[in-house]
Amino acid sequence: MSAPVDISPDQFVARFGREKASAILRTETQDKARAAMEAAVRGGFTIVEFTMTTPGVLQLIAEFAAKPGLVVGAGTVMTVKQAREAVAAGARFLVSPITDPEVIGEAAKLEVAAMPGAHTPTEMYAAHRAGAQLIKLFPCPAGGPGWLRSVLGPLPMLRVVPTNGVDAENLGAWVRAGIHAAGFVRSLFEPELMAAQDWAGVEAQARKIHAAVAAL
Repeated sequence: MSAPVDISPDQFVARFGREKASAILRTETQDKARAAMEAAVRGGFTIVEFTMTTPGVLQLIAEFAAKPGLVVGAGTVMTVKQAREAVAAGARFLVSPITDPEVIGEAAKLEVAAMPGAHTPTEMYAAHRAGAQLIKLFPCPAGGPGWLRSVLGPLPMLRVVPTNGVDAENLGAWVRAGIHAAGFVRSLFEPELMAAQDWAGVEAQARKIHAAVAAL
């Protein structure tokens, strides 16, 4: 075990852009979350995110942040208090489903990256103007990669990270559309695998996703 990785927001953004993938987990028990994320890490993920709605999330963040080589983030961060608690536990990036300038500002004070959620060009640009280094595209629009390509034409400064609807099969299309990276949720932690506690299956999904990343 070691201390959380020392990584600045800019360094994290660069690393995420290189690795292209994060594992995002929301589940109903702490033990299931631990086992599932361990499987994702065995499968190749080194950027991982636990949502604040997961039981025991601060302990999970602390545990995984102490593992060498991992960068851990907190998801569904809705308040300044949650931001502070997550960073104190070891989170090095904060993700939200919405754009809240107060939370973005707190991330800056805490010297961690902010990834607020946005759905329209106006929302994404507002998040960028508020200081967010990354934009979580949530929910992903029906147009998918084609829609995002149209948005990034006039707004190339946006570093967009879709976090639903991305899988090993369509990752290449999203990358060609201009994403910075992608967050993997259901396509990694498939509901059937989670229900069966099939951690070998989760690890296999992680390896499949990383094979797709390597093929980019």
